[in-house]
Amino acid sequence: MKKRKKFLDRFTVFELMVISLTAALGLASKPIILPLAQMITGPLFIPGGSVAGGFYMMWIVLGASLVQKRGTATAIGLLQGVIVMITGSFGTHGVVSVLTYGLPGLAVDVAFAVTRKQLKDPFDFFIAGAIANIGGTYLSNLVFFRLPWLPLIISLSTGALSGGLGGLVAYLIYKRVSILFNNEA
Repeated sequence: MKKRKKFLDRFTVFELMVISLTAALGLASKPIILPLAQMITGPLFIPGGSVAGGFYMMWIVLGASLVQKRGTATAIGLLQGVIVMITGSFGTHGVVSVLTYGLPGLAVDVAFAVTRKQLKDPFDFFIAGAIANIGGTYLSNLVFFRLPWLPLIISLSTGALSGGLGGLVAYLIYKRVSILFNNEA
């Protein structure tokens, strides 16, 4: 009988370090980027996270592209949620943080599992960033904001564009550092 591998056993120590590093960089960038985005989105009554999210979702996409294993994006998002829950940073949402941070990564993993693609070209990165940010924006709306339909559609649209642009930035970084990971660039 074949033993079932535990989830983390599928990753090397180096890949776990990449997951941890990208999760930490995503969280570290949030307090810098979010206030800047809120200055722009506040007067428009759009949550700042839908625009800023493109930048910090970029780290989920980058980590998934560097590791190239299923579940990587979810692991990054869940790790971010656990860190936020334990430290109490970025609000005191408790265990809900694991859900709101984990869903964007899960959305990326599911989208690429369904299409059986890997993150290799700019379009894939754009789509991954857009999917991650749409997932995060929508779930944050459900849990915290409960926007009416028109502001929600505007928020999701700006989130998709911002996430896509963040995905393209992740692609540029991926092209620079993929040599270290023995991936084709």
